Amino acid sequence: MDDTIIALATALGEGSIHIIRMSGPQSQGIIDSTFVPRHRERWQENKNYTLHIGHFYGGDKILDEVLVGRMLAPSSYTGEDVYEINCHGGLFVAERIMEECLRKGARLAEAGEFTKRAFLNGKLDLIQAEAIVDLIGAKTDISADLALNQMSGQLSEKISVLREQVLETLAFIEAGIDFPEDGVESLDRDALLQRIELGLRHAQDLFNGSRTGRILREGLITVIVGQPNVGKSSLLNALMGEDRAIVTDVPGTTRDEIRESVNVGGIVLQLVDTAGIRESDDLVEKLGIERSWKAMARADLILLLVQAGEKLTGEELEILKRYPKNTIVLVNKLDLLEGVDLPGDTLPAEPRPGVWIPFSVKEDIGFAELEAEIKRRVYEGNEERVKEPLLSNIRQISALERATLALTSGQESVQKGLPWDIVSIDIRQALQEISQMTGDTLQESLLDDIFSRFCIGK
Repeated sequence: MDDTIIALATALGEGSIHIIRMSGPQSQGIIDSTFVPRHRERWQENKNYTLHIGHFYGGDKILDEVLVGRMLAPSSYTGEDVYEINCHGGLFVAERIMEECLRKGARLAEAGEFTKRAFLNGKLDLIQAEAIVDLIGAKTDISADLALNQMSGQLSEKISVLREQVLETLAFIEAGIDFPEDGVESLDRDALLQRIELGLRHAQDLFNGSRTGRILREGLITVIVGQPNVGKSSLLNALMGEDRAIVTDVPGTTRDEIRESVNVGGIVLQLVDTAGIRESDDLVEKLGIERSWKAMARADLILLLVQAGEKLTGEELEILKRYPKNTIVLVNKLDLLEGVDLPGDTLPAEPRPGVWIPFSVKEDIGFAELEAEIKRRVYEGNEERVKEPLLSNIRQISALERATLALTSGQESVQKGLPWDIVSIDIRQALQEISQMTGDTLQESLLDDIFSRFCIGK
């Protein structure tokens, strides 16, 4: 943290400008020794959040005409003095400027080090820091909005409410263990149970929508399956808007998995086009079919294409038997049938578990219905949920799951009449897990809470 770090903030390559970011205690001195502003008197006012034009020097040599942005501690992204040098976009120009700053005492920043310093200096918590990465990698408007929501601190506030409640519960227990003469022990176990149950309700509130948040962040792993030549590759190409997969009249063309991402109604589908599911003696095709079954076992969503006007095969029935909740059946190739007035007339008369959609890739039938069904599954019937602060990060969700298990274990310990110190182990574990979500400290805040709430030491 005593170092001054520097890095190129824009992508490598040629462009109109490059931005070089520098942060740390020596940054002002480095800039003062290399940058000659056009309006020196304005520069010397040392005002925050200002932009200055001038020349950047390497010794006595002008390296470029630049714009320097100044953001002074503590009111900067990292909480330190930060300077951003806007230079011309040739990579050679940026390299010369960075080399001069390195000679003056800066060092190259490590990956994510500016954001790491922002976290260590209390400018943001871990959830907000991780949301920055999510925003950069967002593939849809909705996932970008979700990341921005988390960056704003709304989700952190909800987690802080849970952490504060669990902290109060632990402080209540610790006071009962350490200071029974103060009468804290006289509070019955029902009061403790109520505190734990309140924490569990807060945790459940955070869990609500976490599946939606995870999918919006990471996408749905979606496997396209069906008999050979039923139209799987055509569906992939239609969703992609390009000829990504080979389409022929020859069954068994796809022997390996084809993976692509596509945006369907603001939801990213991580598409996997698989080998056709059928009995085969071909060794290579059999290996492809085995991979298809493995892909289905890992999938969030299965798009099963079946032939319009045909009964289901044994393999198709097996898919519906194994994965009835994850499967959407697309009754494909309606355009090949004659004398059919309504797409629904083509659905087989046999029992139909799951959702069935009349479909034709060639005639563009069923795509709107497919999109609506995907949205219904992801949003669980409430598209407005995406406007709420949602958990979406697997690390955060896993930590909350562990915290919930610990709270539940503490609840059971109270119900069994176990000693206070046994109960405190579970509650402390829950607090540690919640603290991991945001990066909060544990011991000092716990002690402070006990002193303030129970007037200990008076």
